[in-house]
Amino acid sequence: MKLLLDATRCQGYGLCQEPAPELIDLDEWGYARLRGAPVAEGGEEAAEAAVAACPNSALKLVK
Repeated sequence: MKLLLDATRCQGYGLCQEPAPELIDLDEWGYARLRGAPVAEGGEEAAEAAVAACPNSALKLVK
């Protein structure tokens, strides 16, 4: 499973980082940065929660 970020859609709310801090960092303005594209085994639930938390659909999971 791979987590993808469309940086042009990210508005810097930072809501995605709370459910998945091991997958997503925030820059100094609150914009998301992925720590690594492949989601480690056991991290699928956190990745799905991060995708659901984004109000602008900037995150997507690809299997």
